[in-house]
Amino acid sequence: MDDQTELSDFLKSRRARLRPEDVGLRDYGGVRRVAGLRREELARLAGISIAHYTRLEQGKGDSVSDEVLDAIGAALRLDADESAYLHRIARRPRPCAGAAASTDVRPGLRYLLESFVMTPALLIGRHTQIVGWNRLAVAVFGDFPALPEGRRTISHLWFTESYLQLHRTGWEQAAREHVAHLRVLLGRYRGDAGLAAHIDHMRDLNADFARMWAEHPVAQVRDREYVLHHPVVGELTLHGELIALPDEPSCWGLDLFAAEPGSASEQALRKLASL
Repeated sequence: MDDQTELSDFLKSRRARLRPEDVGLRDYGGVRRVAGLRREELARLAGISIAHYTRLEQGKGDSVSDEVLDAIGAALRLDADESAYLHRIARRPRPCAGAAASTDVRPGLRYLLESFVMTPALLIGRHTQIVGWNRLAVAVFGDFPALPEGRRTISHLWFTESYLQLHRTGWEQAAREHVAHLRVLLGRYRGDAGLAAHIDHMRDLNADFARMWAEHPVAQVRDREYVLHHPVVGELTLHGELIALPDEPSCWGLDLFAAEPGSASEQALRKLASL
């Protein structure tokens, strides 16, 4: 995965989604040779020279100031996640701390995972690998611990494993959210060869992943809702929260799921916890 190509493709994708009328420019009709705004239109909106913007869109961003990136982000109507991503990929990658850290889970985190009796809980690495889990997570999501370690990732569960059957509805949106979060991670951990290799592997492995990645979605995973169709307890609505663990050497996060108190889904979780 090439950094210059990523910056170039990201800017082109965001320029292509805007029409002149979206940003207050007159469209004089005729056939436009490019989708969306032209480079000169974007440069004018951002208040910079066309040569300056062209250089950035060619992937050469090392000398661009934060102020110029902010102006381009505003002209492109980027949201907060997209703007942060632009700033990260326009800079030279820094060494990624902890990239070669051990994936061993320290005892305290293992105890914490098992303490969530009514909460499916996963410990997620920066390559979306599932490095820890509790018993209820297995009861809800299936026997992913039996998968080979190289396929025990959130990406594989969404795109290549039988767990897709749990998501009969809403799969497309949830899978796209995962791809968008991967791009946030790519910006955050630039220079992490393992993360880049994981993304390249998924692009080669699955056509849906490759299609979504080519659309350049960027959005950090926060809270979300899943409606699952569980083979034992039927429909199960879970609310997910991804909690960062910034002091961990591998930048792990806790992915926790809960049902609404007093709901049928909470009763279903209780049943699964008792099995």
